[in-house]
Amino acid sequence: MGQIPTQRLYYEDAYLQKFTATVTGCEAQKDGFTVTLDRTAFYPEGGGQPADHGILGDAKVLDVQEQGGRLLHTTDRPLEVGTTVEGIIDWPRRFLFMQQHTGEHIVSGITHRLFQWNNVGFHMGAQAVTVDFNGELTTDQIAQVEHLANQAVYENLPVQAEWPSKEELEQIDYRSKKELAGEVRIVTIPGYDCCACCGLHTAQTGEVGAIKVVAMQRYKGGVRVTLQFGSRALADYDEKLKSVTDISVLLSAKPEEVVGAVERLLSERDHLRQQVYQLQQEIFAQKVAAVPEGQERVCFFEEGLSPDSLRNFCLALSERARTAVVFSGTDADGWKYAIAGKEDVRSLGRALNQRFSGRGGGKAEL
Repeated sequence: MGQIPTQRLYYEDAYLQKFTATVTGCEAQKDGFTVTLDRTAFYPEGGGQPADHGILGDAKVLDVQEQGGRLLHTTDRPLEVGTTVEGIIDWPRRFLFMQQHTGEHIVSGITHRLFQWNNVGFHMGAQAVTVDFNGELTTDQIAQVEHLANQAVYENLPVQAEWPSKEELEQIDYRSKKELAGEVRIVTIPGYDCCACCGLHTAQTGEVGAIKVVAMQRYKGGVRVTLQFGSRALADYDEKLKSVTDISVLLSAKPEEVVGAVERLLSERDHLRQQVYQLQQEIFAQKVAAVPEGQERVCFFEEGLSPDSLRNFCLALSERARTAVVFSGTDADGWKYAIAGKEDVRSLGRALNQRFSGRGGGKAEL
């Protein structure tokens, strides 16, 4: 394959969806064919942004990687060297990545400006975008970031990309995850972010659409923030609104009152559980009292006992007998059992486990 660097049309026009190019190389690989072109609008994987997909001639483009200044297109069929082919970008997929990438810059820039935390990890997943920051954020702080991020969208600011000279770069205060050598591309969103980036972005912040934080968790000493942008943010809202509406119908409560309705339901459940526990203890006490003292062995089969109830009942029975065994369950759902005694019952437990393919252990008396 030729070693001439590939002309990168996507840096000249990120909105270019179709182009023509000359095939400069084609080699068979295990997963298809590696094709090089004299120029391309297909973006290679890099900077947290996945590679473009699309069509090249009559072949599907499955992946694009950079190697030594050349862009290697993985296709599902060969292309003849020297021929001119038309490339067509999978535009909905590409534009989604552009929205997500610009949205991530807005969120990361605001977080850095307000709280001095750096973006140390960025991933565009199949379902959402995650951004890792090297410090913790409270729910109020991330809500503030989200509010300002959407304000940046409303302002519909220009997203500027440039290649400053080394001297110019030294005068720019920009974010970067690592030390950079050679030419550095700077992406600026006025008033919100300035960052070294090789990825593709929308021309205006308004094209990002809604920005929504959908989750946040502690991660490696900082936080991982999960985000949705544009149409995906709207789809996420629609899904959650439907869930709230369905729950409100089940609870016969207005959507804005479902939290209170669930809290009341949980309180009622806890009260009923306490009543059930008290009644269960009374029943256990009656059954234990009915067992004559000094029994060698006693065995009970009960339905629906929790692990705690199973253990407590068995321990109470062991006060009336040398060895007590309680089974709970059904043949369909399986059985659990407890063994208690005044002497070491672990050998009996092991025997039952072996006989019934059971699991578990315990102390000498239980």
